[in-house]
Amino acid sequence: MSNIPEELQYTRSHEWIRQNEDGTVSVGITDHAQDLLGDMVFVELPEPGRQLVAGDECVVVESVKAASDVYSPLTGEVVDINEAVVEGPELINQDPYGEGWLFRLQPQEGAEREELMSAGAYQELLEFET
Repeated sequence: MSNIPEELQYTRSHEWIRQNEDGTVSVGITDHAQDLLGDMVFVELPEPGRQLVAGDECVVVESVKAASDVYSPLTGEVVDINEAVVEGPELINQDPYGEGWLFRLQPQEGAEREELMSAGAYQELLEFET
């Protein structure tokens, strides 16, 4: 059973977001996604300053099993990236909701938050997919 923290919001494509105190959001992939992908070996992150539209492919993660795109959950500007996962992609496997975050985004005013799911809704999605 995947770990699904209640305080986060989720996308249908298995990204999570955490609201930060400064108004930015941290973005990563879920425990379920990292488990399906397997041992991470490479991560390519977006450049800070890049403008993203919700649904844009913005990160590439490669594992021993496959390469996968990660999509921006909201429209906004990349304000920070997690260099630690570039140096050690296994952090995504070890701590997907903590040290394994991918990037921080300054969401655009009125960004598509209604498209995001609660932990309960994400759990239902996973049950439906299996």
